[in-house]
Amino acid sequence: MGPRPGDRTDRRRSARRAARLADAPRRRGRGLLGALLAAQIGLDLRAGNPPLWRDLVMTREIEFLYDFGSPNAYLVHRAIEDMGTVTFRYVPVLLGGIFKATGNQSPMQAYGHIAAKRDYDMLEMHRFMARHDINNFTMNPQFPVNTLLLMRGAVAAEALGCGEDYIEAMMTGMWERGLALADPEVWAALLAEAGLPVEALVAGAADADNKARLVANTEAAVARGVFGIPSFLLGEELYFGKDRLRDVVEAAQ
Repeated sequence: MGPRPGDRTDRRRSARRAARLADAPRRRGRGLLGALLAAQIGLDLRAGNPPLWRDLVMTREIEFLYDFGSPNAYLVHRAIEDMGTVTFRYVPVLLGGIFKATGNQSPMQAYGHIAAKRDYDMLEMHRFMARHDINNFTMNPQFPVNTLLLMRGAVAAEALGCGEDYIEAMMTGMWERGLALADPEVWAALLAEAGLPVEALVAGAADADNKARLVANTEAAVARGVFGIPSFLLGEELYFGKDRLRDVVEAAQ
């Protein structure tokens, strides 16, 4: 079954559109925000409604650092759909580069020999999926996957203005369909199936500037204390792991 919009994708896009609508006038000033909201939803913020004012004006952007090779990044991607109007900015990084720079390694490598730890991690994963109504996850049989091509493609997709659709296609292909996306032919076929600009993305993934941008993203993440994925940055505060999603959302509001 191919990537599809679906109810879940529609909700995600609707939430992000709502976030952008609330955030754009805030950047242009309080007076415009008050006038816009008063006109659109019939509320005079100057006359009161402090909780609403606080939610719309004080919410800060959360940077979500991701790599398609992380199953927990996929789970966060799905859980974000239920996070209301909090704004997330997806930042593509290379997890292998982060591991190399920090001396870290994947949990499977670090703890794979400890059966009780493996079992508990799986229990926590199922709890997270149940909490956020995530039903389509399947472990990719190619895991761990070399995601260099996919992540370069993510940078290219951002530049081409199709980043959101690209991310959805890759997350679905990797963690719902179990595709071998390290294979350039499989990757390109998924791009075509998702209605993405195949030739432009293939060229963009090979572009020197986009390659350099992925490296720069990864190096900047390490410089800010990131050691694994998924990670969130709220200003200069780091939150690591899918279980910190609620914490960073609360801190942003």
